[in-house]
Amino acid sequence: MANWLVLSAFIAVTVVIAQAVRLLFMVINGWRNRKKAVGVFHPYTNDGGGGERVLWCAVKAIQDVNPNLDCVIYTGDHDASPDSLSGRALDRFGVKLIHPPKVVHLHRRKWVEETTYPRFTMIGQSFGSIYLSWEALCKYTPLYYFDTSGYAFTYPVARIFGCKVFSYTHYPTISLDMLSRVRGRSSMYNNDSLIAKSAILSRFKVVYYTLFGWLYSFVGSCAHLAMVNSSWTQSHIEKLWGIPARIRRVYPPCDTSRLQALPLEKSMKPPKIVSVAQFRPEKAHPLQLEAFAVAIKKLDQDLPRPIIQLVGSCRNEADEKRLQNLKDLAIKLNVDDHVEFHKNVMYRLLGGAVAGIHSMTDEHFGISVVEYMAAGAIPIAHNSAGPRMDIVLPENGKQTGFLAQGVEEYAEAIIEVIKMPENKRLEIAAAARKRASMFSEQRFYEDFKAAVRPIFCDGTK
Repeated sequence: MANWLVLSAFIAVTVVIAQAVRLLFMVINGWRNRKKAVGVFHPYTNDGGGGERVLWCAVKAIQDVNPNLDCVIYTGDHDASPDSLSGRALDRFGVKLIHPPKVVHLHRRKWVEETTYPRFTMIGQSFGSIYLSWEALCKYTPLYYFDTSGYAFTYPVARIFGCKVFSYTHYPTISLDMLSRVRGRSSMYNNDSLIAKSAILSRFKVVYYTLFGWLYSFVGSCAHLAMVNSSWTQSHIEKLWGIPARIRRVYPPCDTSRLQALPLEKSMKPPKIVSVAQFRPEKAHPLQLEAFAVAIKKLDQDLPRPIIQLVGSCRNEADEKRLQNLKDLAIKLNVDDHVEFHKNVMYRLLGGAVAGIHSMTDEHFGISVVEYMAAGAIPIAHNSAGPRMDIVLPENGKQTGFLAQGVEEYAEAIIEVIKMPENKRLEIAAAARKRASMFSEQRFYEDFKAAVRPIFCDGTK
């Protein structure tokens, strides 16, 4: 029996050593065969949102800075090809790449999918991204590793393979605000009401978040350069990662040029309010409908009844169900005659809107808010994070929109926009449009190039 235990232990140790040696040889092979290229870690290249616009604008900026560098996209979309991706960048976002990117297909994307981890989703996806990035870097090892999707746990892996690591971070995986909400036992989309009501479960989640925060701080500090999309994200990343000298704020590229060509004059028969956001829980669409219902009840009888148009896309069945729940809520609130739901339609509706409503708490930036402003629709945005710190700010001393919290404040802002004299509305809309111009694609290109040039220069020494 003793001999069998010794033999089993010997075999186990041998297997572990053999596996470690195998992994070591994979890393050494990657080091030796590093290509003069930028590997862009973006597992989902067809989400169609602001993240994908950043991807293609970033690739174009890199090609402008150094045309001799290949850009390689690591993606789990198996139908993606160099021509299809460059065509998508042009057709969907108007971004013309200098040459098509190379593509490395990933076959283990399920390890970063939310559905793979019904519980402990955040840490599950983070550790899953380590596995996925290992596959990516073993298949193709570049000189530069660029993460555009917020997978910070991949940075140590890229460093092990000898890559210069830089990132564009839209929002921190965990924020200090998230931790404070759990401590305060506040129920939100990222803190289930069952947990919020339980002192024991809340304590456990605080420990979980704290431990995850320590890990996130370590992996994030492995970045040679971290670009962030807003003042709010910058403040959190600086505190979490502890590398303020390596952090640069680069506002995301917003498609303001086409929207700024729309007329500022809007029809008030009836006044239209637009809401542009995916039908996701954090976008807080029910708050919009509830505020809209309150506003209609409070409006003077001689004022026109507004229409609210909810525009967005559904990623999956859960979003489809959420959309149906919103339709049911509109009926329950008795405003269904004044509510329209649209999937995958935006610019045509923005052109006729007098106001745009946004209700997500701690929206890291708020591209839709910028688009409202560029289109001449007065923004009514949540009084937090990106909208409060970067976007809905005075322009040359003039008001550019409204910030609100809670149903009553949103309702009051809606009423004020509808009751506003035309000359006052045009003054605010003009100031908002001017403010929106600072978030243009051209501004993104300039700031992005300025941020990455030192990385490329260091990498060639």
